[in-house]
Amino acid sequence: MSLARLAALLADPTRAAFCTALLDGRAWTAGELARHAGVAPSTASEHLSRLIDGGLLAEERQGRHRYVRLAGPEVATLIEDLSAFTPPAGPTAVTPGGAAAGPANTGAPGPRSLRESTRLSAEARARTCYDHLAGRLGVTVGDAVLARGLVTEEDGPALTARGRAWLAELGAELPPRAGRPGARPLVRTCLDWTERRNHLGGTFGALLCRTALDRAWVERIGSGRALRVTPDGERALRELLGVELLPA
Repeated sequence: MSLARLAALLADPTRAAFCTALLDGRAWTAGELARHAGVAPSTASEHLSRLIDGGLLAEERQGRHRYVRLAGPEVATLIEDLSAFTPPAGPTAVTPGGAAAGPANTGAPGPRSLRESTRLSAEARARTCYDHLAGRLGVTVGDAVLARGLVTEEDGPALTARGRAWLAELGAELPPRAGRPGARPLVRTCLDWTERRNHLGGTFGALLCRTALDRAWVERIGSGRALRVTPDGERALRELLGVELLPA
């Protein structure tokens, strides 16, 4: 696909909203995405077809239901990296009627409601970026992993022998083809669009996120990307990585 065609696919606000929503790593129905973006089902179907034909989304059908998801981690990385180039929203004031006023002197639109402001604040604290941890939590965990020598950035991000041993002690197994040519990178840095610093993706980042969800160290807030660290998670992060999370 040409760069111009790719840019055209993501230039539409509705298609961009679909791709951003799908960064939670799950499959959505066309109806769910239509409601999320505030468009008619017929409009959503047209946009989804274009994204599927362009290779950004993959389609799954179960009976009468049509599900779509991001075509792969490389697409998620693209969407998250592009998000990092959007202007930061900055502080937001909420009006007495519940609407959120735009940020001062940033040139960026602010949240449209108190609900959206709350969601954005929660996502900034902790969220999923496709299948790995992002937001303040993701950056903090990434810093701790680097500080403990589990990952090195000397010649590009890489999992160290200490990191492999740490995963084994944790009981988290790397996929059989992990690290082989043609496979997903073991470790990849991903620029966080809220923190403006790197968090960790790749196979290692995905494994950390899956372990945290499976062991209820973090839990999803509603049906979106935002996460909440549980008391068990606070203890685990403190004991395993020396992470002390600041109060929300």
